[in-house]
Amino acid sequence: MPESKQEKLIGGVLEESRAKELLAKMVLTRTFEENAEEMFTLGKVHGTMHLSIGQEAIAAGAGPALRKDDYLLNTHRGHGHFLMWGGDLNRMMAEFLGKETGYCRGRGGSMHIADVESNNLGAQGIVAGNLPISVGVGLSIKMRKTDQVVLTLFGDGAANEGAFHESLNMAAIWNLPIIYLCENNQYAMSMAFEKAFKIEQISDRAGAYGMPGVTIDGNDVIAVFKAVQAAAKRAREGNGPTLIEAITYRYRGHSKSDRQLYRTREEVKSWMEKDPIQRFAKLLDVSEEEFKKIEAQAKEDIRKAVEFSEASPEPDLATILEGIYA
Repeated sequence: MPESKQEKLIGGVLEESRAKELLAKMVLTRTFEENAEEMFTLGKVHGTMHLSIGQEAIAAGAGPALRKDDYLLNTHRGHGHFLMWGGDLNRMMAEFLGKETGYCRGRGGSMHIADVESNNLGAQGIVAGNLPISVGVGLSIKMRKTDQVVLTLFGDGAANEGAFHESLNMAAIWNLPIIYLCENNQYAMSMAFEKAFKIEQISDRAGAYGMPGVTIDGNDVIAVFKAVQAAAKRAREGNGPTLIEAITYRYRGHSKSDRQLYRTREEVKSWMEKDPIQRFAKLLDVSEEEFKKIEAQAKEDIRKAVEFSEASPEPDLATILEGIYA
């Protein structure tokens, strides 16, 4: 019997049932962020936030390619990665709304959420701030002689920070088990990629550090999965770090204060036509009826998470400085 379309594209990579679970989490991530955007507009969220709407395939592909005992160093645009790492939706929403029941007891919020117990070492508000930390984590793994790896996420803007060059060089010369995953969403705040780089691909820089570099379609879940899986295998075998550049696009602005005057509606629309969620659903031959059920479940899950969070207590001012270090 000839292989089906799904078996050809997923067989040997992801079981179809697992793939559909990832699709559901992609939908959940987008629903979470659309809801977050609405709550921000209503004044229920303090500070700022950075949405990854349009980039969901990277988290969906990267998380399942690693083990539960591996490490994650996230970015400020990392809601999807947190969920794919096994984050509890209720506690995540509570943290987002600054409640005591959140992962960081409401102290971290969207940009600094962490779950150390699951080796999720936290998001970073500082551009490229997690790259030097990854060297420390990678060195710890090597000194403990385990075969764990650390996934380090950052955007194209971080690739022009000094910390990027220093960290990748040190990781290479020490042969550390690090996967550097760059989410190139075409803009560092308002700076277009082609204005900030003389090279065509960020992955071209890998050769300068003596590590492999690869550029992939970041809107293709399977491509991301394969690339991260291969990098993890290489690291576990003692062959050091890998730089992966995932080409993607964010539909929203850099943050909520971004008026997006630097790009056209036509450009955004052209990328939305390559939407990663719709693309993955089509690959899995998910019917319109089944997709609507997935969306309905995501909305219900988010509703319950918001209900849980709004019923949760605010942090007690007497304990507000607990767990904060300088």
